[in-house]
Amino acid sequence: MIDWLELAESLITSPWLYAVLIAVSFLDSFLPLIPSEPVVILAGVYAATGPTDIVLVIAATTLGAFLGDLVPYSAGRLLGTRVLKRLPPGSKRRAAHDWFARELDARGGFILVTTRFIPVGRYLATLSTGLVDYPLGRYALFIGVATSTWSAYTALTGYLGGVVFQDNALLAFAVGIGLAFLVTGIVEGVRRLRSGRTATAPESAVD
Repeated sequence: MIDWLELAESLITSPWLYAVLIAVSFLDSFLPLIPSEPVVILAGVYAATGPTDIVLVIAATTLGAFLGDLVPYSAGRLLGTRVLKRLPPGSKRRAAHDWFARELDARGGFILVTTRFIPVGRYLATLSTGLVDYPLGRYALFIGVATSTWSAYTALTGYLGGVVFQDNALLAFAVGIGLAFLVTGIVEGVRRLRSGRTATAPESAVD
């Protein structure tokens, strides 16, 4: 198994670092065990001390994440017809499917942007968006906003740590990871609060 952190650190002064950032953010969009955030934060830390370009870090991460988010969406589109046939009208599962489709239609941008910051949430949202046959154009627009925002936030948390703790890369990295967890927790809290104020979902997605 590839040690992505070690690989990124070994290439920190090489242009190949940006290829690693594209690859890790691409794979992390549909493989939960790939640790993209720590790798991007590490690149941000080193950008603050000189050898790495923060703009290229953000651009590479955005590109990889955007392309990666197309994978579960495409899988959902391919499976959508089969899944729908197994959801008879009137069932709780069909009600859950239809509810999610309505929620996306009403607030798709909010759902896709906020879930991008939640590791498990991003996989479920992008796959489900394909399953309900959400329009590709709108999906691409919203994940463009989501991935660029997520990439900038992740890289800049590392960059901020690197600026403040220039003489201690390990501490800067730890601070970046801490900030990432803090903001992710806030985003999840806001999402839950907002969800509680919207229309109630079907009682259960399972018969």
